[in-house]
Amino acid sequence: MKLKRWTLDEDRRLAELYQDHSAGQIGRLFGRSRSSIKNRVNQLGLQKTPEMREKFRRDGCFKKGATPWNKGKHFDPGGRSAETRFKPLKHPSQARNYKPIGSLRITKDGYLERKVTDDHPVPARRWLAVHRLAWEEANGPLPDGHIVRFKRGMKTILIEEITLDRLECISRRENMQRNTVHNYPAPIPQLIQLKGALQRQINKRERHEKQK
Repeated sequence: MKLKRWTLDEDRRLAELYQDHSAGQIGRLFGRSRSSIKNRVNQLGLQKTPEMREKFRRDGCFKKGATPWNKGKHFDPGGRSAETRFKPLKHPSQARNYKPIGSLRITKDGYLERKVTDDHPVPARRWLAVHRLAWEEANGPLPDGHIVRFKRGMKTILIEEITLDRLECISRRENMQRNTVHNYPAPIPQLIQLKGALQRQINKRERHEKQK
């Protein structure tokens, strides 16, 4: 990004305003960032008097008795203020990558999901696993603390093959017990642990390379 050069007139105005205004306030007047103002102040060697420093808090707020810089001034809707204003919320359907309700997708874990709503504030929660939807269609709402999963060896992403005979509803606790590595025959647990140790070393090396 090309830096905006300071002019002599801006330096003069900065010197005049700095005693009575914070860097953030001056930045809004100049159309510059707070850090840009602070850097220029340091370059010019400008300093507030001890009395003026007492009038401002560390975050640039006024203490009682100080006069705001914009007192009596009419707000100008133009200028660069529009860049930092809050934007009105948009409906998800206006997003560039919007998918209509009923769309299907495959997750990174290899499960088929269907979009069921646009109303949930968290985009990921607008999608539900198709195998869960199939089970609930036949049995009603999923009980608390339970999940629907494929029976061993029956997982699929083909929607016509996601049928009740392939599914089961179990508690989360039972699911955790089934997934523990100690339930696998040797040497699978050792291979899983070795894979985890290898992945940790790879992650460590990648972080080290990024820090160089």
